[in-house]
Amino acid sequence: MFRGATLVNLDSKGRLAVPTRHREKLNEESAGLMVCTIDLHQPCLLLYPLPAWEIIEQKLSRLSSMNPAERRVQRLLLGHASECQMDGAGRILLAPTLRQHAGLSKEVMLVGQFNKFELWDEQTWYQQVKDDIDAELSAELPLTDRLQDLSL
Repeated sequence: MFRGATLVNLDSKGRLAVPTRHREKLNEESAGLMVCTIDLHQPCLLLYPLPAWEIIEQKLSRLSSMNPAERRVQRLLLGHASECQMDGAGRILLAPTLRQHAGLSKEVMLVGQFNKFELWDEQTWYQQVKDDIDAELSAELPLTDRLQDLSL
């Protein structure tokens, strides 16, 4: 399970260093092989260890290419999916098209989300956090039954 938000830097070649605390798990789970794709609803990227991505691919393969909405999701997720191999220094290279989609330049937030990471431009991330907190405080979105039962 991946958790926490960490500021990392992209180098001039578009590589980011995976924090040391995640490297061992990624090497164990996927030999450092990951897949990065776009998020369909947020201006960020999704970075999966290969085994977690393969589960997503299986689900996508069961969608109908004849259904326009399902085909659109397949096209966006699979069409942007890019394999990333962690090198000996713990870095992964992000494709330029993916970096452009998320507006990534130098400072990037690597955010653990259970079985994957989100990659955000640092300023966009902080704005998203602010917007999320504001939405919670204003009760803008109704709580689902599952959220009603969540006790922290």
